[in-house]
Amino acid sequence: MSNRIQIFDTTLRDGEQVPGCGLSKKEKIIIAKALEELGVDIIEAGFPISSPGDFEAVKAVSKEVGDVTVCALSRAVEKDIECAAEALKYAKRPRIHTGIGTSDQHVFTKIRTTREDILERAKGCVRYARKFVGDVEFYAEDAGRTDNEFLAQVVEAVIKEGATVVNIPDTTGYCLPEEYGKKIKYLIDNVKGIENAIISTHCHNDLGLSTANSIEAIKNGARQIECTINGIGERAGNTSLEEVVMILKKHHWLNFETGINTRQIYPISQLVSTTMNMPVQPNKAIVGSNAFAHSSGIHQDGVIKNRDNYEIIDPEEVGVNESSIILTARSGRAALNFRIGKLGVQLSKDQLEHVYQRFLQVADRVTVVNDAELKNLVSKYLITNVNF
Repeated sequence: MSNRIQIFDTTLRDGEQVPGCGLSKKEKIIIAKALEELGVDIIEAGFPISSPGDFEAVKAVSKEVGDVTVCALSRAVEKDIECAAEALKYAKRPRIHTGIGTSDQHVFTKIRTTREDILERAKGCVRYARKFVGDVEFYAEDAGRTDNEFLAQVVEAVIKEGATVVNIPDTTGYCLPEEYGKKIKYLIDNVKGIENAIISTHCHNDLGLSTANSIEAIKNGARQIECTINGIGERAGNTSLEEVVMILKKHHWLNFETGINTRQIYPISQLVSTTMNMPVQPNKAIVGSNAFAHSSGIHQDGVIKNRDNYEIIDPEEVGVNESSIILTARSGRAALNFRIGKLGVQLSKDQLEHVYQRFLQVADRVTVVNDAELKNLVSKYLITNVNF
């Protein structure tokens, strides 16, 4: 089994479903090109049947990107599939992503039919999609809550019909990592012909487990992760691309690799945040403004002495210029001296102590001491040492 993990980005489809995050055709093209530069394997560009605008956007993205696979979503409906195929006709590597709900919750209360009917519809949508493209991904919606035996039956049937990828979504973000991992392992062990398709994850973050579930699935045999930049998506969002990519990169013992140029992570995070009007929470892993910021004196002292004491990622690995030593009332002398040194000022031990006592008074008043306030502190009390 290959250790190369396919990164399937659905920022332009699932991410765009966030209220207020709709994108124009031009904006989709800009983000798609950035995703291609980032190194994703598949871009899910949209849901063509949903609106004329989305149809045109998928069509435009198909024309603009190069070797990356362009994917379009559809329901298990022939008209949907035809529309997706038409939108993808200019793509060098087209993929139709079609499927249907498989959990009893969806079968009996949403679709209001039988398992037997679901099985036939699943086979039918893949069979029909294969008339238009050679790369067909089938999604078993709400697979996380689907009985494993029935899920295996559906997956085996759609692979026989020609599905090249089978997507096992934890649609509601309900599964625990161990549970989701076992579901993937069950499919590996019980589906005839599973070696003929890639198993994909598509995890939502309703319980904060999307990243953990995706990693557990990879460890159990999945080889594609569906994710979004900054983890945006329906409700609490999707698996965060930057999180899974950096987990696989930093945990070498897992022995997995992706094609992502990690130095492009922070720039595209900022692009998506700005374009989609979706701020990144400051403490967001990898790309948050505080991800490489230190304000505790104990942490600051450790980082100044050796970055590895408190940072497992070099900021430059993800496109961030450097770590930030934030001066607050919790900062110590080491951090203060470090920041003063950045201003080109060298202090003796006694001078530093004098400035530090004055610094604490300022820090209690302003919360964060910026460079202007720091310069004022140094210039006022140690004029002879200042050389700005």
